[in-house]
This record gives sequence, structure tokens and C-alpha cells, in this order.
Amino acid sequence: MNHKFGWTALALLITSIILLPLLAIGYHAFGGEAENLAHLWNTMLPVYIKNSTLLVVGTVLLSVVFALPTAWIVANYRFWGQKTLQWLLCLPLAMPAYLIAYLYTDLLDYSGSFQEMLRGIFGWQTPQDYWFPQIRTLYGACFVLALVLYPYIFLLVRVALLEQSENLTHSAKMLGATPSQIFRRITFPLIRPSIAVGIALVAMETLGDFGTVAYFAVPTLTTAIYDSWLGYHDLGTASQIAIFMLLMIFLFLSLEQYSRRKQQSYQRGYEKKSGFKTLSGWKLGVALAWCWGLLAMAFFIPVGRLLYWAYDYFEQSWNLDFVQFATNSLKVSIIASIVTVIFALILHFAQRLSIGKFSAKTTRLSLQLSSLGYAIPGTVLAIGLLSPLTFADHKLHAILKSLELSPVGLIFSGSLFALVLAYTVRFLAMAIGSLDTSLNKISPSLDMASQTMGKNGLTMFRKVHIPLIYKGILTAGLMVFIESMKELNASLLLRPFNFDTLATYVFTFTSDEQLERAALPAIVLVLVGLLPVIWLTRSLISQSEKER
Repeated sequence: MNHKFGWTALALLITSIILLPLLAIGYHAFGGEAENLAHLWNTMLPVYIKNSTLLVVGTVLLSVVFALPTAWIVANYRFWGQKTLQWLLCLPLAMPAYLIAYLYTDLLDYSGSFQEMLRGIFGWQTPQDYWFPQIRTLYGACFVLALVLYPYIFLLVRVALLEQSENLTHSAKMLGATPSQIFRRITFPLIRPSIAVGIALVAMETLGDFGTVAYFAVPTLTTAIYDSWLGYHDLGTASQIAIFMLLMIFLFLSLEQYSRRKQQSYQRGYEKKSGFKTLSGWKLGVALAWCWGLLAMAFFIPVGRLLYWAYDYFEQSWNLDFVQFATNSLKVSIIASIVTVIFALILHFAQRLSIGKFSAKTTRLSLQLSSLGYAIPGTVLAIGLLSPLTFADHKLHAILKSLELSPVGLIFSGSLFALVLAYTVRFLAMAIGSLDTSLNKISPSLDMASQTMGKNGLTMFRKVHIPLIYKGILTAGLMVFIESMKELNASLLLRPFNFDTLATYVFTFTSDEQLERAALPAIVLVLVGLLPVIWLTRSLISQSEKER
């Protein structure tokens, strides 16, 4: 029993660490300078809120426009390239949005190659001779973010469409329902939960974006946190804005659950979709143009541009800085993935060992609360970690001083410790989810048999569970490693002095309008990001095919 209590105590300690940023934000939100907050409210804060709202709404609407027709075409029709498109259409998730922002600005700006081509064709000489939409605007940011985020909705809706029963459609046709009535009364209500979940994911990712809005100079709540912290040096006001962002995220999640409160799907026992309709003629041409055109805009054109620059500027890109920053990214991401997987294993194992209602509820709640970090934007997370880590450094300095020992500098807030902790809090939910699938396949009878043989606690964990779930452990570690490599917001704010990762290195060149020199590390980031996207997409495709 003592061993089991020890695992529960460890789980509660990990949960406390994960909740630390939220608690710190709540504490400092009441300590902000009233004058600074009033100044922000009277000047830019309403603009921040308005722009953030418009950005989220615009990105969600465009993502829905991109995703729904694409998912409908791929899930219902058979045509050339249909199987390939199922996973290719998810590749834009691997593209950092700020990269696409820079690439399309370079392509579509007045001095870009596209407008130069138009002026050459039509003989236009000045901007007054024609009108062309500006890309570096709020609406341009919506377009760029939608290109990157629409796969969230596409993936979920496609799976929902494939899982729908054909018997329901046949029954509706026998009752005289038209195709539009079938879609409105049967198909859409059944895929609405998937749409709602996808919209919530897109909204949260959009609200937490910093790279795109910073490059496009669109003031949002994320940039307001930077202004309050770095401009006014007021952590309290930054925490108050962070609280407001968290409330908006909570609103998105609540609306998603509210939209499904009466939604129940009774499809068990019915035959799922078993066949595809065939497209031909002009309909085939429209479907191909839409799907491949969207894929080209969101992935092939940006990647092609990056490859061209990486080749053209290879000598400038391949230097000691690139090697150093790649090494930095590898080091901190590997450490973060190991720590995160260990935390996830402890939380899961504590739940498996729990006995009694109170212990079971406690460990289950720990698992749920420890998964909250993924919903916290990187900027907000950095704000929440800065204060307690700085406090810990000051306390350590005071202790060493009282013992007449030499100070050791910023151990917590000015070292890799802060980055590793931020990545762990942010991506622990991914490791928990990955391990949950593997652990659920282990029968509780194995635990009982192991305990009967005297193998308890850590021994059972090491000799029984680890060999059976090592693939799940590797998968969880890989997912956390890849996401840590790409993380920008927390890395910008918590990195040690004179320390850059590949993500911050690329963003610095992007901000200075010199992405050409950082095209090679940008390609590395994209290639790293492709691995979880391909893995996730292929697993969902194979799972849906098995179910059919």
C-alpha cells in the first residue's frame, strides 16, 4: 500500500508542476499595475481584442471553406489520386505559419514575382493602374493561418463521413428525401461534432499564434502580452491579458461541448460506407482543381520556394550558427521528450495501481489536469513559468548567500531548465494520449498475476509494462521531440541568453526579411514536422479502412 501511495503522491506532484503556470498567472493577475492596464484599455487593448476576435473568426471560416468540400470529395468519390490525397492534404500541418506568411508576402507583394508578372502582361506601370489585395493585413493573416490549420477539420470530418452508415442514406432515399434534405437532416448533424472539435482546435491555435501576426504587424492579444512584458516591464498586466486569453480558450471549448450537448449518434450495427461514387467529366476536373490547387497553395508552393532558396543560398546557410542551433534544438528536445514520457508513465502507472474510489478519482483527475497544458498558448505558458522560476532563483541565491557560498547564477529561469519545463507542460498531453492507447491493451489480469508473484511497484512496471508498451513509449517520445523542435512562442521568451533553437533562428531571419539565408534550417523544421503528420494521417486512414 505504501508503494501505491508513493505513486499517487508522485502523480500529484507532477500535476502541481503542470498547473504551476496557471496558478502563477492567476496570482500575478491581481498584482498588475492599474495605470498600465488602464492605459492599455484606453489605447490599444480594444484593438487587440477586436483583432484577435476577427482573426479567429476569419481563420475558422476560411478553414471550414477549405476543409469541408475537400473532405466531402475525398470521402465520397473515387478518382485519380484520391488515395494519395487522403494524406497529402494533411501535410500543411507541418508548415510553420510564419514561414508561409513570409513566402506569400515575397510572392504576392507589390515587388513580388506575381505582381511583376501581371504588370508585364497587362502593361501596368504604377499601383494606381490596378488593384491587388494586400497580403500583410489581418485578412492576409487569416488566409495564411487557414492554409496551415484546415487539416484539423479535414481529418476529423473525413473520418466522420467514412464512418456514416449507408443504410441511413438508403432509408432516407426510400422515404423520398432529396440529396439536399439528406445532407441537411442526416449527414450534417452526424458530422457536426467533428466539425465542432476541428473548429475548437483551429480557434485555439489561431489565438495562440505569434509568428504570423508579428510578421504581418497585426496587434492581437498575443502581441499585447509581449508589449506589456517587454515594453512596460509589467508582468501583472501581461498576466491579466493571459487570463483573458485563457478565458477565450475556455469559451471555445465550452461552445464545442455545448454544440454537442444533445448530439447522439446511433450508428452501431449499421453498415458503414463501403463504396465510392465515380467522378467524371467537368465534375472530375473541378474536384481535381480544388484538391490539388489547395494542396499546392498550402504546401507545394511554399516548400518549392524554400528548396530553391536552400539550394541557392546553401553556402550562406550551412555555417557554424546553423550547426550550433540545430545542436541546441536536438539537445533540449531530446531532454524534454525523455522528461515528458517519464511524467506520463508515472501518471498512467499511478492510475493503474490506484485502489478505492478516492485514489482512483484522484489519479484520474491528475491525468485530466496534466493534459491541460496543450490548451495553453506558448506565450501564456512562458508568462506563467517566468515568475515562479525567477522566484526559485532568488531563493536559491539567498540561501547560498546566507551560507557564504558563491552564487551560481540563474539556474532555473536562465538555463535550459525553463525550456525543458515549458515543453514538458505544453506537450505532456500528447505523451499521455499516446501511452493511453498502449496501456489499455494490457489486461489488468497481468498486473494481478505479477503482484501474486511478488512483483510490485517499480519491478512490475519495469519487467511487465515497459516491454509491452515500448512502441507506445517510442511514439510518445517522438511526438514530443518533434513538437519541441518546432515550438516558437515559449522558446522566444524563455531561451537562455545567447541561445537559439532552429525555430527562433528561422523566425529571426523571417522578421528581418532575410528568410533566404535561413531556408536550409526552415526545410529541416518542415521535414521534422512531416513525421508526426504522416504518422497520424496514415494511422487514421488504416484505422478507418479496417473498420470498413
